[in-house]
Amino acid sequence: MRDGYMLDDPDFHAWQAGHRLDPDDRSSWWRPWLQNIVDAAARGAEVKRARIVSEPVSDYIRYEYDVTFPNVRAGEQVRWLPRRQATDLALPGNDFWLFDQETLLINHFSGNGDWLDVEHVTDPAVIKLCSEAFEAVWHHAIPHDDYHVD
Repeated sequence: MRDGYMLDDPDFHAWQAGHRLDPDDRSSWWRPWLQNIVDAAARGAEVKRARIVSEPVSDYIRYEYDVTFPNVRAGEQVRWLPRRQATDLALPGNDFWLFDQETLLINHFSGNGDWLDVEHVTDPAVIKLCSEAFEAVWHHAIPHDDYHVD
């Protein structure tokens, strides 16, 4: 839900300097996380990521968009929601991952976008709130292949 994360990330700086992932050179961008996605999809699990972004997008979001194709190729579904279209949605204050409607991993970031820590939540009321918020975002969001950052 932020327009920038870990702005001192060397991969982000390389991207700013012109480096781009080569879609045809899988070995240059494949990483263990992507194998987790492949394995989950093979078990029939859905892996969905929604990103809420301000427009025009920040350089960091442009970078995120550019490096999302490996996630999509691995089987992750990714959608983008322009922040202007989220006004009528009730959203949690933090980024989160929801696993099997049972566990939330809440990521906490500093004001500069640096990752601080993760919080595990199993409270059913909080899980319900976050699940419903995610589904509302997902319903309004634009599939990755249809969203353009230009």
